[in-house]
Amino acid sequence: MAEKPILMPKMGESIAEATIIRWLKKEGDRVEKDEPIVEIATDKVDSEIPSTEAGILVKQLYQDGQVVKVGEPVAMINTEGSASASAPAPEPVKIQDPVKVVEQTIVAATEIAKPQPSTEVPSGDRFYSPLVLNIARTEGISMNELDNIAGSGKDGRVTKADILSYVQNRGQVQPQSSATPLATPQTVAAVEKVAPEPKPVAVALGAGDEIIEMDRVRKLIADHMVMSKRTSPHVTSFVEADVTNLVNWRNKVKDSFKKREGENITFTPIFVWAIAKAIKDFPMINVSVDGDKIIKKKNINIGMAVAQQSGNLIVPVIKNADTMNLLGITRVVNDLANRARVNKLVPDEIQGGTYTVTNVGSFGNVMGTPVINQPQVAIMAIGAIRKKPAVLETEMGDVIAIRHMMFLSHSYDHRVVDGALGGMFVRRVADYLEQWDSNTEL
Repeated sequence: MAEKPILMPKMGESIAEATIIRWLKKEGDRVEKDEPIVEIATDKVDSEIPSTEAGILVKQLYQDGQVVKVGEPVAMINTEGSASASAPAPEPVKIQDPVKVVEQTIVAATEIAKPQPSTEVPSGDRFYSPLVLNIARTEGISMNELDNIAGSGKDGRVTKADILSYVQNRGQVQPQSSATPLATPQTVAAVEKVAPEPKPVAVALGAGDEIIEMDRVRKLIADHMVMSKRTSPHVTSFVEADVTNLVNWRNKVKDSFKKREGENITFTPIFVWAIAKAIKDFPMINVSVDGDKIIKKKNINIGMAVAQQSGNLIVPVIKNADTMNLLGITRVVNDLANRARVNKLVPDEIQGGTYTVTNVGSFGNVMGTPVINQPQVAIMAIGAIRKKPAVLETEMGDVIAIRHMMFLSHSYDHRVVDGALGGMFVRRVADYLEQWDSNTEL
């Protein structure tokens, strides 16, 4: 009898593992080649693993909720079509706590280069992820010192954000342990004492209050937003743009475009086009921070926040947006947005973003202060387009006219983007929108 393993496939450059959601086939079931056998979850995307062989599913190596590393076998298939006894399947790798996927998927989205796990063995019964142990080893943090770091994860677990915050303030906050840490640049430079990180306040429940458990995606979003605020000092600049020419142009072409292409022309592709052009003018917006180094990105990959039917947000990425014309961007935006709303994206389509745009105007909001999508350094919120009286300069003098106006809100990481750069960038985006050519063809 020939048994072959079904491996966890590679699903993106920064995805190292996935969580088993549910099995679509039971042990003993007949499976055809390319037929899905199990649903998995990575970061914000749910996917299916198809069988690479036809035969009988003789062994499920993992159960629902367990985490599997990329390249590891998840099941065994008898390719001779018999479910009779066979040689024992390979021993599965050590199972990780299902909660660990929340921490490590956030880590995958924020790491420039994934570090190798530490080989140091933790002391006591407290669990530490390989990433946390690796950071501790790199920063010279002893296990006794690590044991005394307050954790914000489930059951007090130390997350990446916790240990990075500790490293940043090391020497300012005295560790509870008597162990003496190795000297680091942070301990030498730190001269002020700061208050310890506050712990979450217990919430009092009243009569009739309802407790709603966060789903997997909401937990990821929550962790990612808190981590971003801890990582980047956020600053937001605002610009009001007169987009009357743009609105009139879209009204003129939208019916013919819908008839020809079978889909709508929205404002989002135009915003993506303008942002891509502005990034080419100001390339230092298209960067990431790695310690004390700035990584200047070659590709311009623009993420767009999309609201799903569940109410959660997901950010598909328009890759190399600066190389496409408006029609190409429109087709990609519509395709990604439609599939994002029904959770049909593949993992690679939410990876690799270098800048993000979110359209708060679609909810009737005039402006917002968006949170940076790490490891990027900037994000733009597009406000609602509204008719307003505005002063226009003409040859005959100033006049008041009804114009289509909107706000652009640009949040950026003040560690590497100063107010001048952040302000000039959002102004340049507004200029491209205001100077829209009414004769533009699609």
